[in-house]
Amino acid sequence: MGALSWQIERGRAGATDLAGLRTVLAGMYDDDEQASPWRFVLYVDDRGNELQRAALSQIFLGRLGGTPQKQFPWVWKASELLDVRVVPIAVDHTPGRGWFRAGGHVTVRIGAPVDVEATVTCVIPGHDRSGQEVHADVLRVEDGALAFDLASRCGYEADFSYSSADG
Repeated sequence: MGALSWQIERGRAGATDLAGLRTVLAGMYDDDEQASPWRFVLYVDDRGNELQRAALSQIFLGRLGGTPQKQFPWVWKASELLDVRVVPIAVDHTPGRGWFRAGGHVTVRIGAPVDVEATVTCVIPGHDRSGQEVHADVLRVEDGALAFDLASRCGYEADFSYSSADG
């Protein structure tokens, strides 16, 4: 169970500029379940226009090809898309103490970095970049069939880079 957030610093889908927009994905899977399928909801930034929201959806669902098809497990594994929702998304990606919200459905608040000296990577998409393991004080998702409320869980923060090219 978890939630991921992205804030696009610079980027585009074709001629559609996506800079400044945000996306959140909340999902769950169980390694004990056959094929461990992902069940997830994708939230796209309500500040985007129709073309921008459509592009965000297509990118984060892996439908435009490129690196997301290799890095997003909900794309290359069995999965069930529960919904795509257009909601206000607020983020603060301050290292070691950030937070994010997607409408009234998702709330995540980081408490503190994990005190380790080793470089940390994990299964989060784009983990090939160095990042920081953190404690997630709040991890709450309330969206129909997808609902959980956790505290003191492991989190990971890093910058990521995705492209339509395979490079």
